[in-house]
Amino acid sequence: VIPPPVIHIESYSEDSISFSLKMTTNIKVSGYVVNIYWTFDTHRQEKRTLIIEGEKSIQKVANLTAHTPYEISAWAKTELGDSPLSFVHVVTSGTRPASPSLKAKAINQTAVECSWTGPRNVVYGIFYATSFLELYRSPHNTTTTSHNITMIVQRDEQYLFLV
Repeated sequence: VIPPPVIHIESYSEDSISFSLKMTTNIKVSGYVVNIYWTFDTHRQEKRTLIIEGEKSIQKVANLTAHTPYEISAWAKTELGDSPLSFVHVVTSGTRPASPSLKAKAINQTAVECSWTGPRNVVYGIFYATSFLELYRSPHNTTTTSHNITMIVQRDEQYLFLV
């Protein structure tokens, strides 16, 4: 039986998490697959995937949000096949930034101007869809460091926007 990998949180800050991966077995490990999950607003779960080569590894994941719960899952790729999943949870330190205040205004039938308030020098994600279900499961999205963006949409549809 292949055991799951051990995920150890080495350190964390307002915008990063460092963790180590190792196996407690003599089975040859060729690498790991790591998923980092967090919830954006209450509507959208985000995920970042890392493919890591080698047996032992210390990784640092940056560009995270302060005071946000993250779930890290990992499995090892071995000479005998994939291991079971291992999970660990961590909350970044600091104070979570206030949610931006979004305004969306139709410019014409296929363009919507979105603008919002919030801190400078950060990356904003803009998510939009025609229903709450689509907004949760598979929204259209883009990122920007600006405080406004023009989104091109389909005519004769109503849209929901999150930033």
